[in-house]
Amino acid sequence: MSYNDNNGPKYVLPPLLPVPGSEASANTRPRASHSKSTGQWHSTKGSAVETLGNLTGSQSWAQSGQREHAAGEAEYNAAQAQGYVEGTKDRVGGRKDAVVGAVTGDREQEATGNVRRDKGETQQNWNRSA
Repeated sequence: MSYNDNNGPKYVLPPLLPVPGSEASANTRPRASHSKSTGQWHSTKGSAVETLGNLTGSQSWAQSGQREHAAGEAEYNAAQAQGYVEGTKDRVGGRKDAVVGAVTGDREQEATGNVRRDKGETQQNWNRSA
């Protein structure tokens, strides 16, 4: 976009960029993994914006807050599911390594497998749905 008041030089205005964390910027960047903390942040922020919109009578703020809250909840739940699946992989893989180590007499592999299994179980417990 450009601006010219016919009395001076022509000014070229830069294009508007999406605000970081906004719906526009969220759709333009690929997401490798989900984050529980980011999900909680957006859920809480969305609730605050929705409340502010309701208090001021701004329907657009209220709706924007509802959308951000829902997106934050979805991200949190996706991160929780991802963590549970990763814990399951470690638990199963660790159990396999422990059994193979016990059968072959490799105590180091057995111990490493038990540690991995315990780590996976802990991760599952941390990411279990309420």
